[in-house]
Amino acid sequence: MVDWLRAGTVGSPHGLDGSFHVSHPNAPLLTLGVEVLVGGRERRVTRRAGTDARPILRVEGCDDRDSARALGGSELLVARELAPDLEEDEWWAEDLVGCIVYDAGRRVGIVVRLLGLPSCEVLEVGRDDDRPDLLVPLVADAVRSVDVERKEIEVDLQFLGEGD
Repeated sequence: MVDWLRAGTVGSPHGLDGSFHVSHPNAPLLTLGVEVLVGGRERRVTRRAGTDARPILRVEGCDDRDSARALGGSELLVARELAPDLEEDEWWAEDLVGCIVYDAGRRVGIVVRLLGLPSCEVLEVGRDDDRPDLLVPLVADAVRSVDVERKEIEVDLQFLGEGD
């Protein structure tokens, strides 16, 4: 079974040759020649242009504007085995979602998703009580440790202004 990583979403067409913009890109996954799963089929990326923040792709079998428009809104997925190696203290969003969040051994909640904000990425933590979700910036002062194998993240609620 293939383990897929989310690489972005097919956005609006770009030009007439089947190219399209990518929304919410995970740029390191979107390289020329990589196989992506899009629209229910694996297709090779045949063009990569634009910037990391706003990439433009064309994939095999998508040769005109109408083909690109038909893929609009589809997720772009890349097999984890094709993903580049991560540096220490880097994780794929898929590995963080579902982790249980603790502070000094006290359970806080579960990571719902990873959000990219202008200043940094943050974990959205669904709390175990009725309070609104907690946003935890992925910075050393807020996150003490991450263990993706155990699906546990230790945070500092005091630093986040939530301490008792």
